[in-house]
Amino acid sequence: MANHVSSLKRARQTIVKTAVNRANKSKLRGTLRLLREAIAAGDHKTAFEAYRGTASVLDKSVQKGVLHKNTASRYKGRLNARVKALATVAAPVAATPAPKAKAPAKKKTATA
Repeated sequence: MANHVSSLKRARQTIVKTAVNRANKSKLRGTLRLLREAIAAGDHKTAFEAYRGTASVLDKSVQKGVLHKNTASRYKGRLNARVKALATVAAPVAATPAPKAKAPAKKKTATA
């Protein structure tokens, strides 16, 4: 146990900061879980709304030092790709005509 006044204060501060960090991490995990459940349900509109909230929580967690900025960016990119994949499944794109085949290139003849 700490004996100095300053070390006692640091111990108290550590307890408070640990509780705050734990709450922030818990909130982040909860929003990620809700988003993943919305994606699994297959509803694009619900998933998109959940993604917006999750992206906000990810950005706030970076500001508070819970996550590294690249980790949050990676999460957002992967989750956004999954939400976009739901959009393509939910609303299939109209059939587009196949591109025309290119004509074969003419052979050049060698002249002497």
